[in-house]
Amino acid sequence: MSPDPDLTMTQPGPHRVKGAFLNLDRRLFEAVAAHHWPGGDRVLPRLSRAADHGLLWCATAAALGLTRAPGARRAALRGVASLGLASLTINTLGKRTVRRPRPLLDPVPHVRRLPRQPTTTSFPSGHAASAAAFAAGVAMESPRWGAAVALPAGAVALSRVYTGVHFPSDVLAGTALGVGAAWIARRLMPTLVESVRPAASRAEAPTVRRGAGLVMVANTSSGTSTRIRAVRDELPEARIVTCGPDDIREELERAAKHARVLGVCGGDGTVNTAAEVALESGLPLAVLPGGTLNHFAQDLGVRDARDLRRALESGSAVRVDVGEFVGDDRRGVFLNTFSLGVYPELVRERERWSGRIGEWPAGVLAAVRVLRADRHPVEAGIGGRRRPLWLLFAGNGTYHRMGLSPGRRLDLADGRLDVRVVRGGRRPATRLLSAALAGPLTRSPAHTAVTTGRLRLTDLAAGTLLAYDGEVRETRGDLTLRKLPEALTVYRPPTGDVS
Repeated sequence: MSPDPDLTMTQPGPHRVKGAFLNLDRRLFEAVAAHHWPGGDRVLPRLSRAADHGLLWCATAAALGLTRAPGARRAALRGVASLGLASLTINTLGKRTVRRPRPLLDPVPHVRRLPRQPTTTSFPSGHAASAAAFAAGVAMESPRWGAAVALPAGAVALSRVYTGVHFPSDVLAGTALGVGAAWIARRLMPTLVESVRPAASRAEAPTVRRGAGLVMVANTSSGTSTRIRAVRDELPEARIVTCGPDDIREELERAAKHARVLGVCGGDGTVNTAAEVALESGLPLAVLPGGTLNHFAQDLGVRDARDLRRALESGSAVRVDVGEFVGDDRRGVFLNTFSLGVYPELVRERERWSGRIGEWPAGVLAAVRVLRADRHPVEAGIGGRRRPLWLLFAGNGTYHRMGLSPGRRLDLADGRLDVRVVRGGRRPATRLLSAALAGPLTRSPAHTAVTTGRLRLTDLAAGTLLAYDGEVRETRGDLTLRKLPEALTVYRPPTGDVS
């Protein structure tokens, strides 16, 4: 039976649908060109140029990183990672797949046109993709900062049509691609909220209402002023003591004599000192991150004063392991990591420059200077044999990777030291990079990773540098690394609050 000719005539073919879509796209473009937004002729072209090559978003990320506000730095890093993935996709696939010419500029007023017109194809919009990727990436880590970035991101996307360099469909496709890139980046590097909560044994700890009985010592050199204001809002009855790094131990020991709960606000080195005092005094520890990296607080799930208040008010605490090193001339504890070799030199070099150029630039400069320097590996006896080492790393608990994100500990009381050794030899930078990219518990000719409860190091030369939780010291002779199982009680938000 032949089809009904009238029915056949009424069904639009693919070419007709495509023609209708392109016609609608062109009419929308002309409508935007004909419309005048107050201030748009002055602001939108400048904003569009500022977003060339992602410069606007890189500057925004740098500004977020300098705020020291909770979650800002991670949000900035996620935004830049999403932007990078979107740009890579646009340049390798997008522009080469659909070779669409740019719109005709006839309906666009001269005052809006960009001084330099793009020469690449029109579909999809790279500016819209970058803006959407950055804004979506930031929002996935911090909805509050994402909302702040969304307005300029939307304005950049609109500016591409307003200045006449893209059709509306180019911008919509670019926006969708950018959001998709942010979601892919999220799969590769889970957000802090998505990360698995580390396991630990539940501990009995006092319930603290409004901060009564809490004495918190804050290291002012860590840029903790914003955090301290938040503590005063969340825990108004807490006693807060501020001091410089040279007085931290003295103030913590004084606070321990009067506190039901010992609190600390600062970076990993400050928290390390507080853990020592808490162990000596038998007090539970309340940690508020206030430094650059805050590894221990992140692994606990404490991001800000609100998280800490929830933990204190519910009496939610856990027992965690503490790492300890004992040597001929030195003794100490570590909550995160202990290391010998290149890393202590990198930390010392970073501290030398951070006051002048900032933490992150100083870290990059330190890595370049340390890896390029002419040096010899550290010599240490391990297992009865003397070995050259570029790096020895011992983590307080096993570190696991999630996607491409840095390692995290899924169990803060596993009784293990996560030991990674990069053996001495030529090309230290190559060996260190291969070890960094290797997964946990892997072995190679240059790299060994094992877990153990105890490690003995012998015959360290005088002046050998060691680093623990970001602090650098000199040592010599023999060292023993071991675990103090479930030695420290620390507050952590209840399971239902932080996932």
